[in-house]
Formats: sequence, structure tokens, C-alpha cells
Amino acid sequence: MIFRQFLYPDTGCAAYLIGCAGKARCAIVDPQLHDIETYLQSARRYGMQITHVIDTHIQADHLSGNRRLAELSGGAVLGLHASASAAFAFTALNDGDELDLGNVRAKVLHTPGHTSESICLLVTDKTRGPEPWMVLTGDTLFVGDAGRPDFGGEEGAQHLYHSLHDKLLSLPDYIEVYPAHFAGSACGRGMSGKPVSTIGFERRFNPALQPRAMDEFVQFMTADTPAKPDGFNAIIETNLGLRPAQSLASSQV
Repeated sequence: MIFRQFLYPDTGCAAYLIGCAGKARCAIVDPQLHDIETYLQSARRYGMQITHVIDTHIQADHLSGNRRLAELSGGAVLGLHASASAAFAFTALNDGDELDLGNVRAKVLHTPGHTSESICLLVTDKTRGPEPWMVLTGDTLFVGDAGRPDFGGEEGAQHLYHSLHDKLLSLPDYIEVYPAHFAGSACGRGMSGKPVSTIGFERRFNPALQPRAMDEFVQFMTADTPAKPDGFNAIIETNLGLRPAQSLASSQV
């Protein structure tokens, strides 16, 4: 398996490349518009074709490069969860769907809470074994925190509770956690500057994952949320395809 993490410290964001050099297939997850050439170069370096471009949710703090990257990759699948209300054509992903990346398999987990269309990707390297190795958690689970659920109100926090406890915490402790954000992002309150962890470490030390009733979890997760990211509404509208990216691109460089 080829795995690369692209970190953007200024905004606390992360994007990912996962793929199989032997079968020459890879996916880019949560790409940023300003860094398209980096993803293309990385795929070329390993002789891989970008076959899938996936956003774990509709981003609110940066411009997504999903449409541009899919176009430049020669028709890569552009995937979002089926519930995403995007104004452009995309491949609808549902819970349990699997992305075929040669010897790498990525299983879609629908994990609503931060947003209704949030997903995680459970990744298996079939050359190493049949069990999953890592999970790309998007904005559902961070290192030291969980995704802010206030965009969906109390119902969003309730969905997040089930996504964390019924989906992610059901995974083995050895599973590596790779989130879409780390310290510096406004998508959480107390996330770590370390952009990788494990389910076991988070289960033990992450304040958002400590045992508590759902109503206590809702109160905990909706208290003291940070201000919304600059340009929040405009970025979401752009990433939904409701306005052109050119009007905001300069502010994202």
C-alpha cells in the first residue's frame, strides 16, 4: 500500500493519498483546491492513476479540489455520501460501499454528526492481511477531540454520539486514526497537534469518548464551540457548487 498524508499547518487540515502501486490505482481524500498539482505529482511518482477523489463531507474551512482533481485525473470517480446536497454530479456513496484500489480496499462508514453527510473510510491492505489497518475519520473523530456538531444542533450531536460509539469505537484498538484536521482548525475545540493516533489511545484519553449518557454527551459537545471559520457560508456554497471557486480561491492560497 502507498499511503501519504498531506498536512496544512496554517489551517490545521489534512488530505490523503491511499493506493496500490502494483495495480496502479489510488484515491485522494479531502483534496484542497490550491494543492492539486501536489496530488497529481504524488500519484505520478508512484506510477498510479487517480481513480477516486473523495471528500469525507462538504468542507467549510477550505475550498475543495474534488471537481478539478477528478477532471484532471481523466474521469476519476468523484465520491460524496449519497445525502450530500451538491449541485454537481457525483457518485453517491453509502454505508458499507467499498472502493476498489487494487490490493487496497476502502470501506465507507456513514458517520453523521459533524454534518449529515459525513463519512469515514476504513482501509485494508490485502497484501498485509484481511483485517483493516487504519481509518480516515474526516471530521468525525480527531486526535483528542471529536467534530463540532453544532451545525446540526442537538440532533447533530445525537447522531455524532452514535457514529462514535456504534461505528468507530466498535473497531479494534490497533486501528490507526487519520483525521481531516489537527490543531489549528476551527472544526473542534481541543484537538491535538499530532495528526495521527489509534482507536485504543483515543478510547482511553480522548475527552469526547469518555463514557457518558447521550444527553451528557450532547451538553459536553455543544458547550464552548469555537467561532465558525472565516467565510464559512461562502466556502460551503462554493464546495456545494452553488458559486464559482474563483471568487474565493485567492483567499485560500
